[in-house]
Amino acid sequence: MSLSTHLDIPRDGQASVSRPIRSAAPPPRLLHSLGDEHKSVLCLMANADHIFTGGQGQDISVWDRHTFTHKTSLRGHTGSILALELAEEKCWLFSASGGSFRDSTVRVWSTVTFLPVYILNPYLETGAGDLFSLAWNPAMQIIYIGCQNTSLQWQGFCKIHLDRRAEEQCSSGTSTPTRKVHKFFDSYPQYTHRPADLQANNFSISPSTSQGAFVGANSLINIPATNVIDSAHFGYIYCMALLPSTREGTGHLAQKPGQSYYLVTGSGDETVKIWRCSPSGLKMMHSFDCQHGAVLSIVASGETIYAGCQDGHVKVLDFETRTLVRSIIVQENVDVLSLSIMKSDLYTCSANGHIHRWSSSFDCTASWRAHDGIVLSSVVSCSSDRKSFCLITGANDGFVKVWAIIPKAEDNLSQIREACYVMIYAPQSLNFVGDTMTYALSKFVSIPSVSGDPSHREDCRQAAIWLKKGLDQLGAQSTLLPTHEAGSPLVLGTFCGTQGKHPKPRILFYGHYDVIPAPPEGWDTDPFIVSGRNGYLYGRGVTDDKGPIMAVACAAAELLQNRALGVDLVFLIEGEEETGSTGFVDAIKKHKHLIGNIDAILLSNSTWVSEHHPCITYGLRGVVHSTVEIASGVPDLHSGVEGGAATEPMFDMIRLLATLIGGEGKVAIPDFYDRVRHQTEAEKQLYDVLSNVTQRPGSVLSSRWSEPSLTIHNIDVSGPKNSTVIPGKVTAKVSLRIVPDQDLETIAQSLVEHLKRSFDKFRSPNQLSVSIDRTADWWLGNLDGPWFKALNTAVHDEWNVEPLLIREGGSIPSIPYLEKEFGCPALHLPLGQSTDQAHLPNERISLDNLSRGKSVIKRFLSIATNLHAPPE
Repeated sequence: MSLSTHLDIPRDGQASVSRPIRSAAPPPRLLHSLGDEHKSVLCLMANADHIFTGGQGQDISVWDRHTFTHKTSLRGHTGSILALELAEEKCWLFSASGGSFRDSTVRVWSTVTFLPVYILNPYLETGAGDLFSLAWNPAMQIIYIGCQNTSLQWQGFCKIHLDRRAEEQCSSGTSTPTRKVHKFFDSYPQYTHRPADLQANNFSISPSTSQGAFVGANSLINIPATNVIDSAHFGYIYCMALLPSTREGTGHLAQKPGQSYYLVTGSGDETVKIWRCSPSGLKMMHSFDCQHGAVLSIVASGETIYAGCQDGHVKVLDFETRTLVRSIIVQENVDVLSLSIMKSDLYTCSANGHIHRWSSSFDCTASWRAHDGIVLSSVVSCSSDRKSFCLITGANDGFVKVWAIIPKAEDNLSQIREACYVMIYAPQSLNFVGDTMTYALSKFVSIPSVSGDPSHREDCRQAAIWLKKGLDQLGAQSTLLPTHEAGSPLVLGTFCGTQGKHPKPRILFYGHYDVIPAPPEGWDTDPFIVSGRNGYLYGRGVTDDKGPIMAVACAAAELLQNRALGVDLVFLIEGEEETGSTGFVDAIKKHKHLIGNIDAILLSNSTWVSEHHPCITYGLRGVVHSTVEIASGVPDLHSGVEGGAATEPMFDMIRLLATLIGGEGKVAIPDFYDRVRHQTEAEKQLYDVLSNVTQRPGSVLSSRWSEPSLTIHNIDVSGPKNSTVIPGKVTAKVSLRIVPDQDLETIAQSLVEHLKRSFDKFRSPNQLSVSIDRTADWWLGNLDGPWFKALNTAVHDEWNVEPLLIREGGSIPSIPYLEKEFGCPALHLPLGQSTDQAHLPNERISLDNLSRGKSVIKRFLSIATNLHAPPE
């Protein structure tokens, strides 16, 4: 029976631990989830830049460790990937496969180019069965392989394993290990009747990788019989570890002159064996009888060996004295399938999806449900600066999960950081495990600041308080400004730059901390708990507009910390943008002296027009929102009694709304199009470029962005809304989108006058009322101005591509107002992708976009230092 078959059978049991949880320390924080729920993750490995996962799908997935995006797939195996191992000093990844589909091989891949390097055929080839485990000895340059046929095999890669010709190649950087003749890859056509030899190269390729590269026949290695211990165990060899260990989360093996190395193996025969390693092979030194089911996982730390067993026990073995120190009962009769260690903390991963953390005194310090399936693999990995760490776990639910962990010596700092409600400006060493930006965003999103729901009014105020404190901790001087009675306050915060030879520019960053409602229907996760999956952060507000706020704030903080902020960056964040910015204008006028003079305005409150090409928004349409009401002045009537006799308000409403639209869907309000700005040749060229990128006609984009429109949003009625009632009152919501150079007040007044004139012609006894609820002017940026050119340069330098120039059909009321109030240009930098689902279920933002957006802001602020304001 193969391991993959064996592990698909879950076993339930009651929790039982050696000692109770002594402290209330929280479990590690989940940073991100990767994968596909339809593909089991059987094994994984990680270095400073990538996470490698293998499973039943035959391919090895490579994930970028910083952006959590899928980078590539390593293809070549035809069976399930059962084990992965790294040789970090050689930049190699080893992968071992199952014997199904006659693929019982170990393949070696470059972790730099992701191209195949070698293919290892075990002795007896597919007769070795599934290759369950791998261990790399960096000191001796040997890979060890644990096989289903109970054999233990190895292959060396240092010079003593090369022939003379290979040694010469090695000196020139093109070494190739010797091998035996392969009956398939070294064969000649059958009609030649020639025996196979190394010169044949008739089929000198192996299955290609995703990059299309091939492994030649001279890179095939057959493990010789001399490198085999038959019946090393009396059961499958499921797991291995090397002593001294390289898997303690501390990175590379610290080699000492004359040091001895040992291989520890665990098997289905319920034993753990210790083998002395030498360049010539292995010699068994000791065997532990665990007596609690198959040994499925092994990890070592110092002189201590931990063996995870089939029945839920972890055997603690002392290497020096060859004794059993202790038996930890994780959960009765629940297989312990993977173990990882981080200094003094042991992590046990069980078949019921739970992970437990154990201290050096064998106390269970945390227990949590990590997966909705069997946890099959885990590894502790550190960042390139070796200061931040993570636990990475994989399961048959298809997901790889990345958990932030902190060494024991830093536990107090960890608990303080996790318990603090506001963001803490974490050191840059935390960049790998969820830096300040993403950690703060998770806290920000957890506050349901829904401005359109009175029940969340206090949440909006708390979001403002949280943001004020957060900006303070990042280095700004912050305060709250009242708007209107019972309204959400403005957050005003200023990052003061270093004074140079010239007066510092003052840039105002505008955003909003309120969000629209997030009904749970359609969401895959809680909308107010940030969830990271496959390179994206999901949650209400992550892209509109809390994510961009955090990116800009952290950009300013990092420049300030490095004494490289040469501008004053003024944050002005409101809490009622999603409900019309009530009280915003009055608050700005009242507190303008606190804001000060402003040289440019920056915002980030929309998305790109495509999935992958960065954009700069330079135009927004304006809007007029109105309510139209027709009432009879009498109560609702019964249609069976009064139908035909009464002048129904609904009929009047339908006739009236019909007067708003003329032929070809044009707005029928007189003089509506008179002042619409005609499209220039330069704009036509922009639309041609955008048409090629979006694969949409330029006319469609133009109609959405630079042409006015009218929308009837809904019609509501009084009464019980059943089919026998004539409503006494009918209400409709109507909006107009306006463009340059239409006059906002003129258009609003024209709408009201047109509706009243048209209704008068009906000579209806019903009464009409029209109200203008709220308005926002159109906005068009200056593409030729120095501020826009600075932003364009910053985007280009970060993405190495010319940004697309786009407009938006929507409106942001505050931008044209702020531009006029402060007499300076506005700039709009979207960070979201076109598929980010703003205002929809499963709203998300790309981690890469968020991080690179922060970099764009830093570049822009650095360039803006030279766009100094004239002396007063």
